[in-house]
Amino acid sequence: MTEHGLKDKVVVIGGGAKNLGGLLATTVAEAGAKVVVHYHGDGSASDAENTVKAVRDAGSEAVSVRGDLTEVAEVRRLFDTAVDTFGGVDIAVNTTGRVLRKPILETTEEDYDGMFAINAKAAYFFIQEAGRRLNDGGKIISLGTSLLNAFTDGYSTYAGGKSPLEHFTRAAAKEFADRMISVTMVAPGPMDTPFFYGQETPERVEFHKSQAMGNQLTKIEDIVPIITFLATDGWWMTGQTVFPNGGYTTR
Repeated sequence: MTEHGLKDKVVVIGGGAKNLGGLLATTVAEAGAKVVVHYHGDGSASDAENTVKAVRDAGSEAVSVRGDLTEVAEVRRLFDTAVDTFGGVDIAVNTTGRVLRKPILETTEEDYDGMFAINAKAAYFFIQEAGRRLNDGGKIISLGTSLLNAFTDGYSTYAGGKSPLEHFTRAAAKEFADRMISVTMVAPGPMDTPFFYGQETPERVEFHKSQAMGNQLTKIEDIVPIITFLATDGWWMTGQTVFPNGGYTTR
C-alpha cells in the first residue's frame, strides 16, 4: 500500500503565520514536513517569525516569505522561494482571505475590488502557480466558507468572493489529474478567530454558535486535521468541497 505521509514533504502555506495557517504549519512540521510560511505584511511579520521558530523547534525546516498574493508576481515569488530553498513543492494550502459584513447598498467599489482581489483573484493564481510548480502526486487545498451554503444577509462580497473557488477547484482537479495532483476546498463554519469577531455583534455571534453542535463556533483545531487528511490519506478526494462546520450548514 502506498504511503501518503508528510515526512520530508515541502508544504507552502498561504497565510501561514498565525491562526489556522500557523497551527497547520506546526502540525505538518511535527509530522516531518518542511514549511514555507507566507505572510502578508508588517502586521504579521512577528507571527511569521514565531511560526518559523516553532517549526524548527519541532525538528523541521522552515522559511518565511512576505508577499501580497493579490499580485501574481508575488504568488510566483512565493513558489520560487519554496523551490529554491527546498528543491520542490509537494503540498500547497491557501488559508488567506478577507471578510466583510456589509449591506449591499452600503458596499463601495473599493470594498468589492478588495474582497474579490484576495478571496478570488489571489486564490485563483495560487492554484495556478501550484499547478505549475508542484511535484507529481501533489495536493492543493484552498480555504472557503460554509456561508456558500447559507441564505443570509451582509456577506455578499465575502461569500460571493469565495464562491468562485468551488469552480476553480473543479477545473483544476480535472486539468491536473494526469499528474495525480488532487485539488480540494475546505469550507469551515464561522471560526473562533479574530478574523470572524470583528464583523459581528455579540448577539450575532451567539446566533452563529447556536447553529452548530455544542453551541460553539468552529475551532482551528477542528480544521487542521481535515486539511492534513486531504494532504495525506485523503489524496483520492479531488474536485470536492468539504464542509466541516458542526452542522452549521449542509448541502
